[in-house]
Amino acid sequence: MFKELEAIYKGKKVFLTGHTGFKGSWMLKILSMLGAETTGYALAPQNDFDLFHLINGDKICHSIIGDLRDKTKLTAAITDCQPDFVFHLAAQPLVRLSYDIPAETFEVNAIGTANVLDGVRLLDKACQVVLITTDKVYHNYEWVYPYRETDRLGGYDPYSASKACAELVIDSYRNSFFNTANYSTHLKSIAVTRAGNVIGGGDWAKDRLVPDIVRFLSKEQKIIIRNPNSVRPWQHVLEPVLGYLLLGTRMVTEPVTFADAYNFGPGLSDALPVHKMVELAIENWGGGEVEIFNSDKQPHEAGLLKLDISKALTNLNWKPKYQATEAIEKTIGWYKHYLSNPDNIDQFTESQIVEFINK
Repeated sequence: MFKELEAIYKGKKVFLTGHTGFKGSWMLKILSMLGAETTGYALAPQNDFDLFHLINGDKICHSIIGDLRDKTKLTAAITDCQPDFVFHLAAQPLVRLSYDIPAETFEVNAIGTANVLDGVRLLDKACQVVLITTDKVYHNYEWVYPYRETDRLGGYDPYSASKACAELVIDSYRNSFFNTANYSTHLKSIAVTRAGNVIGGGDWAKDRLVPDIVRFLSKEQKIIIRNPNSVRPWQHVLEPVLGYLLLGTRMVTEPVTFADAYNFGPGLSDALPVHKMVELAIENWGGGEVEIFNSDKQPHEAGLLKLDISKALTNLNWKPKYQATEAIEKTIGWYKHYLSNPDNIDQFTESQIVEFINK
């Protein structure tokens, strides 16, 4: 797989939004290994121990610190880069935070996406554009059936709704400015991806399950969980990130065919309840206790969500490599390594990427 990706991305110009974030930093590291010339555009990392710093992100890309809502700065960054590929990962990504800053969440996730696509409109060259939303864009009926790419979009909380809005923005731009019927004129292929709940080393976000678990365990405190029976499609961060890159390669050879939406998630047997993920984390950590936090004042969060990944399996020949048990093992292993040997975490991160690609 590495050779296939390297053949496409080596020496190519890539514009990556969200490169200072958790998932964006993993993608930046892989792009560096592939020999791509990456320009990153994102807000500044919040801490010195963010993954972006740990992988020496400033040294492996041209890093631009900026807000998606700053259209002038964003547009200039895209046109200066003249990218062959655009991967749009930047977002306000937290459900619970979206209840505190709803308007900002809509601005960043919906209008920010429009700003990215406006920048792409100014490119007078071929460009493959992969826009990342979320599994939460689907109107969630809390049913046992996995959602397909053609199912209704929606969103209860501001985060989910803002990402569904971003999907409408993308669809409008694809129809209005990047219509596949006119590809030979505009030379832009526009795809959208929806990934399940992603876990992996280097995520320090508040109110995310694994970072919260690690914070509690590292302080030898009881793990407090809110919704133990909520079911999510858990997957290691490398699953969707390599999926995005694989999709990009397909868009080069068949830009019209692959200008579409794709789910990236685990197999249905790996859509597990929160309490099971906590049990697996404790097992890999080597100990720990759990406390259930019950409150009627908690903001609404979906209780059941599964993804149908048949389209990615069939059309992209992509399939998940890690089961949930392996995903949590690799994730907890990363944090344990960081806490014991932080100076070597860049090499350890790279070793996890190599191990995953070679699996």
